[in-house]
Amino acid sequence: MIVVTGASGNVGRRVVEALAATGEQVTALSRGPQAGDRPAGVRGVRGDLAEPAGLREVFTGADALFLLVAGDAPHEVLDAAKTAGVRRVVLLSSQGAGTRPEAYAHPAAFEAAVHGSGLDWTVLRPGGFATNSLGWAESVRTGRTVVAPFGDVALPVVDPADIAAVAAAVLAGGGEGHTGRTYELTGPAAVTPREQARAIGAALGEEVRFVEQSREEARARMLSFMPEPVVDATLGILGSPLPAEQAVSGDVERLLGRPAGSFADWAAAHAAAFR
Repeated sequence: MIVVTGASGNVGRRVVEALAATGEQVTALSRGPQAGDRPAGVRGVRGDLAEPAGLREVFTGADALFLLVAGDAPHEVLDAAKTAGVRRVVLLSSQGAGTRPEAYAHPAAFEAAVHGSGLDWTVLRPGGFATNSLGWAESVRTGRTVVAPFGDVALPVVDPADIAAVAAAVLAGGGEGHTGRTYELTGPAAVTPREQARAIGAALGEEVRFVEQSREEARARMLSFMPEPVVDATLGILGSPLPAEQAVSGDVERLLGRPAGSFADWAAAHAAAFR
């Protein structure tokens, strides 16, 4: 059995679907699962990674764990999993844990805990998610406009569906060949915010105008919903990315046997969100 945490989320829901489709026995863990959130035959349970004391029973009978960076007690969560008999863990971390560990201390701490857990481990480090552009959905719907900083700085954003497919591939079938590996997950090409706006426009069949924010304007907006250290680190990646943050990784293609999906593909599949 495989336990998937964050099972109703952007990546976890797709991991559950992919594993269930291959016949794996899956337990879907989230803070508020609903029957409609999971395929038939998948066991749904309520649980919170911020409250690891209640997780041992959930983990009992499982061989593998898909773990999000959530809560502040990674050692306790991993101890509960190990005590319950879990042997493998696949951690969904962040590229920033490798490129900017001081700023991304939370995922870096989870990686350290996984490395020291005594479990067979695999770490997934995705770059920026294509779904972050859904933050532009309202301005595109109401004014066919994208407002963002650093319009001509390109990053290889990744489709969360590809992250989930990689996670499922690593988790299924005993995880042979993936132990002790860290995979960098990116899209197939670096794209700028200006190019993303163009791709959304192409998906809609209408022009979408790009309006560039200053760094200061973007920072003020982001501070309304993100902690200051995370805002500054994010702006650093968006505006002055390190070479490793702009590099295209081939790990998605190597693991799935097909190219990673492009941002244009993602925009076409999600055009309804911008209409």
